[in-house]
Amino acid sequence: MAMQTTGSNAEGQPMMEMNTTPLVDVMLVLLIIFLITVPVVLQTVPIKLPSVRYEVTQTKPENVSLTVRAAPNGSCEVYWNMTKLTSTELLDRAVAKLKAEIDRVGGVQNITEENMPEAHIRGDINTPYRCIGGVIYTMQLAGFARVGFISMPGGAPAKRL
Repeated sequence: MAMQTTGSNAEGQPMMEMNTTPLVDVMLVLLIIFLITVPVVLQTVPIKLPSVRYEVTQTKPENVSLTVRAAPNGSCEVYWNMTKLTSTELLDRAVAKLKAEIDRVGGVQNITEENMPEAHIRGDINTPYRCIGGVIYTMQLAGFARVGFISMPGGAPAKRL
C-alpha cells in the first residue's frame, strides 16, 4: 500500500488511494489455478446409479421368514418362524424347503421369478454382522437366490435397548 504526500492536494495531506494491482494479480493467479484443478477433481467414471424405491414386501406362502438375534452369551440365535435352529438344521431345512417348492411347481425348468421362494431376514439392531452374514451364506448355500431384509416401515428410527 503506497501513500503519496504530494498530488492534487496542496496542503500536504496524504492521499488515501490503495494500489490494487498486486491484489488483482494474486486473484487472477488463483482463478487460473482453480480453473485448472476443478476439472481434474471432478473426473469420475461414468456410471448410471440405480434409483432407489422402497417397495412393500409381498408375503407369499413359499417365502421363508427368518429372525436373527444375538444371545446373551454372545452366540447367534436363528429362528425359522418361531422355531429355533442351529446352522446345520437351518441348512437342512432350507434345502428341504427348496426341493419341496421345486417339486410343487413341476421341476427346475418351471421355476420363474414369481414362484421362486425368497428368504426374508429380520435382524435385531444389536445383532453382530457375523450372525446375519452367516444366515445369508447358509441360505445362499442351500440354493435361495433371493435373500432380503425386513426393516421397520416408514423409516421410523429404531430403538436401542
